[in-house]
Formats: sequence, structure tokens, C-alpha cells
Amino acid sequence: MSKPVKLESVAPAADVRLAMRAIGAEARAAARVLANAPAEAKNRALTAAAEALRARAGEILAANARDLEAARAKGVAGSFIDRLTLDPHRIEAMARGLEEVAALPDPVGRVLATFKRPNGLTIERVATPLGVIGVIYESRPNVTADAGALCLKAGDATILRGGSDSFHSSAAIHACLVAGLKAAGLPEAAIARVPFASREAVGEMLEGLGGALDVIVPRGGKSLVERVQREARVPVFAHLEGVVHVYVDATADLDKAKRLLINSKMRRTGVCGAAETLLVERAGAPRLLRPLIEALLDAGCAVRGDEATRAVDQRVTAASEADWRTEYLDAIISAKVVENLDAAIEHIETYGSHHTDCIVSEDQAAAETFLTQVDSAIVLHNASTQFADGGEFGFGGEIGIATGRMHARGPVGVEQLCTFKYRVRGDGQTRA
Repeated sequence: MSKPVKLESVAPAADVRLAMRAIGAEARAAARVLANAPAEAKNRALTAAAEALRARAGEILAANARDLEAARAKGVAGSFIDRLTLDPHRIEAMARGLEEVAALPDPVGRVLATFKRPNGLTIERVATPLGVIGVIYESRPNVTADAGALCLKAGDATILRGGSDSFHSSAAIHACLVAGLKAAGLPEAAIARVPFASREAVGEMLEGLGGALDVIVPRGGKSLVERVQREARVPVFAHLEGVVHVYVDATADLDKAKRLLINSKMRRTGVCGAAETLLVERAGAPRLLRPLIEALLDAGCAVRGDEATRAVDQRVTAASEADWRTEYLDAIISAKVVENLDAAIEHIETYGSHHTDCIVSEDQAAAETFLTQVDSAIVLHNASTQFADGGEFGFGGEIGIATGRMHARGPVGVEQLCTFKYRVRGDGQTRA
């Protein structure tokens, strides 16, 4: 296997600053073009990019092999390798994802509301692009395609800064997006890629690139997201952690609960929608707790539990206070018996991250209380937490899961990547 090439992160900080400002200025100019681009042009760019992904699959896999070789040499965790790895199936999934985004209704120009004032003014609230969106991400190279496609569909220019671990993979995928833009006659700067893997490049984006950036979206580990939220001078769509809970109440159907729990935890342990804590209502524990814990253990999941949970299986180890706040992103789960629904909600409010939480229950009233009172971006009743995904919501993918309280919350798809303006039509009205 060929030796990885030297990254462009060796450029002096002053050169990085100048280059980043130039990228920002070009993206701002491209954003003005995209804001008025017809839907047909944006869709053509996306379908042409999908064609390029398929045609260049060999090049993408060769680039990904370089990244994987370097990652394995560092001795990184298996879950990290899984996030970094591309194969023909994942490349095809990226291509289909672009086509699915192209097939979505164009979000720009939607009339969100219309009302008429007593003075005869007609006012419309109309969806418009946000402008220029910076996306800072780490190991997942598919984010290059997902973020670029969603922003393009929303009429936004994008500046993509992938991590050094996925440097070659992201570059190969980005080249396909640029090919799509060229085929559609759209500016290549509409989807820009930062050619530096240095922290200085991130710092420049956090400062806003001289006013060029309108929003930043971080996709990565806790340290990255914390830095972005702490230092960014522009709005941020982000979630810090996915401390996801599954609460099983006393009325739950056992088979359904086992199926949902195992899927929520073990389908893919490294995604932000993976369950990290199991809560079981005390009244249902004699019937439910042992089989649920055994199902987890038998599926290869380590369990860290409270005293009641440890009592049902000697393989359960003691949970510490820190476990209730931990996003494992691995085959580990914390488990606890709680008194009732109110105690479960209180635990989630105390230790959760407002990402995704689920109740498994046959009591409709209890389910509605949970869905109403749990203040998370996504709340589910009798459904796997791994549905916390923009594609599963019908958004054609997502640029991330936002857990803040801005207009974009939960999966951030094309509609959430728009803002709005008011169009006011009159006939000579003046204000007294």
C-alpha cells in the first residue's frame, strides 16, 4: 500500500489565514449565486456528483485506504476505524443520498405564512438560504457528501473542513461534488474544502472568516464541539454529546422492550443516537430487569449498573456517578432502576444531553407525559433511538443533530438550513 502523502497542514499560520479569508470571500460570492439558482441547476449538480462518486469509486477507496493505514498505525479504537472506513456499499449509499436530496422539494422560496393587515398590506414570510455554512468534522468522510449536498439544496455555500484522519478520503469525495457543480454550471466555490488539516484553519473559521460565515456546524468528538461552542463568533448548530436513554416502564411488552433496547444500543454503537443508559421502572423490575440485562450481556454489551441491576447478574459491574453522564460510543451501557416515570424524567433532565430519549410503554398516558415533558430534540415512544437520523425522518440526510434551542433542532436537513425574510406588498400606504 502506498505511503500517505504529506498533509498541507505545514503551511505557515499567516499563509493559512490569507488562504482561509480568500476561501471565505469566494464562498460568499458563490452564495449570492446559489440563493437565486433554479432548482433544476442544483438538482443537476447533485445527480452529476452522484454519477461521479460511482465512476470514481476506485479512486475514493484508494484514498480511504491511505487514511485507514495511517489510523491503524496510530492504534485507534475499532469504533473509530468503523466511522472512517469506506467500502463499495457506503460509496453507493453516499451516491443514493445525493440523489435523494436532489429529489426533495426545493426549500428556497417556500411561502411559510401569508397575512393581510387592516391597512391593506399583504405580508409573506418566505424561506431563504442561510448564506455560508462552515462544517468542521472529524473521522466520517461521508459527511463531505452529506453536508455539501444538503447545503447546496438549501441554496447555501459550504466550507468543509474535514479532519486529518479522513484527509485523503474527503478530498476524493469533494472532487466529485466539484465535478457536479461544473456539470450544472454553478460556481465551484459553492462547496469549498479547506486544504489545511491544521488547528489554525479551524481557528480562522471560528472567527467567521472576516464576516463570510453565517453558521458553523461541528461534527465530531466532545473536545471539538466544546471548542467550537466556546470560541465561535458566529451561531453554532451542534450537539455536545448523545447521552441517550431508554426508559422501560412497568407496562412494557417484554419482547418489544428487548428488541428495541438491543437495536438502540447495538445496531451501531458509535453513532450519536445509540442508547447509553437503560432505566427500568421499579414496579416492572421483577418481570423486566433480568431478561433485559441478560439480552444486553448476551449481545456482547458490557453493563454498568446500580445495586438493583448488579443483583440480577454477576456480570454487571458497578456504575459510578460519571457513568450516568457518559456517551460510550461503544458496546457499554449503564443501567438503573428508577422509582417511576417522574424519577425517570428527573434522571434524564439531570444527566442527559437533550439529544434523543425513548420510553417503552403500553400506557398511552405515560407515553404522552414522557413525550411532552422530556426536553430533548427527539423523543420516541416504542421506537429505536437509532431512528435519530435525518434520512429516517425523510429529510434526505442531515448535516447534524442540533440540541440547542434555535430554529434548527434535531436532525438539521434542508429546511433547517434556511432562514426567512418578509415580503410586504402595498399600494401606497404610509405610516401615520
